[in-house]
Amino acid sequence: MSTKARILEVAAALVAESPDGDVSTRAVCEAAGVGAPALYRHFGDKEGLLSAVVDHGWDKYLATKRDRAPDTDPVQDLRDGWDTHVEFALHNPNLYRLMNSPAMRTPPAAALESHRILTADLQRAAEQGKLRLAPELAAQIIMSASVGVALMLVSRPATFTDVSVSRRLRDGVHATVFTPDVMTAPTASPDPSTPEAEAPKTAGAAGTTDADESRLPATAARLNALLRQAQAQAPVLSPAEDALLTEWLDRISNAPRS
Repeated sequence: MSTKARILEVAAALVAESPDGDVSTRAVCEAAGVGAPALYRHFGDKEGLLSAVVDHGWDKYLATKRDRAPDTDPVQDLRDGWDTHVEFALHNPNLYRLMNSPAMRTPPAAALESHRILTADLQRAAEQGKLRLAPELAAQIIMSASVGVALMLVSRPATFTDVSVSRRLRDGVHATVFTPDVMTAPTASPDPSTPEAEAPKTAGAAGTTDADESRLPATAARLNALLRQAQAQAPVLSPAEDALLTEWLDRISNAPRS
């Protein structure tokens, strides 16, 4: 193992074992059996070292997502993805807090890759007519909620003692981004003890159901996804036409529901 790899492994281990998730460069050097000049030569400073630890953590997390078959069900992938995200946080609390710390001013490349994987899964769902929002907006909603609940579970365990809150929040968020028929299909498999997690099917003032209200935005999201796929393969619209139609479809699919 190279000196750089040894320093990184030691730093990651010390972060995991630290009561507050912080480490000193002196402790890292002592545990790795190197002098401070070696650490600074490879990582620049403490922030550079912690950034490398964060990159290492993201790579470890993404290992569960990079090798999936391309023909898997996107909805099930998204459900499983939420659960593995929270599970990773619970098993690596200090590392997870560091991965999502505001002190990390430059997002690691792997963090951006994680967002791209999430958006790609939502793009596949949109192509199948299962998404009621544009993939980009849905990705922001899911990422915000999953990171938020994971951080609460690892940062405030005395308050957030029930891990099932993650599943309940997941089903509530997915009810917002997916069409109602997806949420009532076997794929969703809601916990029978949590009826509030099911998508509502009540009639509105004009007698319309939740499924009726989602049909237009879901259709716009699907058309937008299929258009992007077609434009990437054999463009039929000019850049200006493509941008205008995308803006219209995004506006329809992302419009707040009454």
